Amino acid sequence: MDWLAQMNSALDYIEENLMGEVDYAVAARKACCSSFNFQRMFSFITGTSLAEYVRRRRLTQAGIELQNSSIKVLDLAVKYGYDSGVAFSRAFQAVHGITPTQARTAGVTLKAYPRISFQITIKGVQPMNYRIETKEAFQMFGLEGVFHPDKENESAPRTPHDLWVQSQANGEYRRLFQNAGGLPSYVSPELCRLHGACGYRKTEGDTFPYMLGAFVGPASKTEGYTVVDIPAYTWVIFPSEKGSWDNIGDVIENLYKRVYSEWLPTSGYELLEGVDLEIYGGTDGEGYIELWFPVKKRG
Repeated sequence: MDWLAQMNSALDYIEENLMGEVDYAVAARKACCSSFNFQRMFSFITGTSLAEYVRRRRLTQAGIELQNSSIKVLDLAVKYGYDSGVAFSRAFQAVHGITPTQARTAGVTLKAYPRISFQITIKGVQPMNYRIETKEAFQMFGLEGVFHPDKENESAPRTPHDLWVQSQANGEYRRLFQNAGGLPSYVSPELCRLHGACGYRKTEGDTFPYMLGAFVGPASKTEGYTVVDIPAYTWVIFPSEKGSWDNIGDVIENLYKRVYSEWLPTSGYELLEGVDLEIYGGTDGEGYIELWFPVKKRG
């Protein structure tokens, strides 16, 4: 089964279970990847989170039922997985702009979010640079956060980007930079000291770990930090163009999206479940990023 068929099989599963429990792990298995990678691919390709897509599809179907049946609002709430009529009404109004009761009024306008399907689209002739490298095992260490693709926690960083911002504000970034102890001999000397590592261990539910970290070298001071063993892998590596650090967030997002929507569907490779790396390089004036993904050829 090719990549497009796998992704659309996952969407088939979601559609068939809108009125029950949508298990993201099951959807991910149908897409032949981890739950984290499936949710991340979905988000970058479609521009919305998987959880938000499921909510919109459920509330689209709920709106249709409200206008075409006499089902009670509370029964409809339970049918589409809500614990209470209040929670359902709040979610319904957030999507449609009106309450479930108002939706039954003749002539009112509701929003419909159609089912998504994945296709290959020819977008142009802009080349995408990449290289395949096999590397021995190595270690990284640093500051770890555990995140959820669709959950906010006001007492902690909500995204990996927030972890970077918070650590720069509280001085942890500078301390980690100093404790990195320079770059080890097995990496390029033009790289920065600090990088990002994602998905390197299993965490509870649909959460994922992210570490702002450094390569472990002879002079590294790792005490008090999370230390991660990165196994030997074959990596596909996507370098960005050099540019202003001010735009690096947009560069990362665009590069991820192109990897998932342009390279992966036609490459003959599949992503392995394991760590993905955001490797930074450059100078104070300008920088670039390389995205590293462990891969294997499709069987």
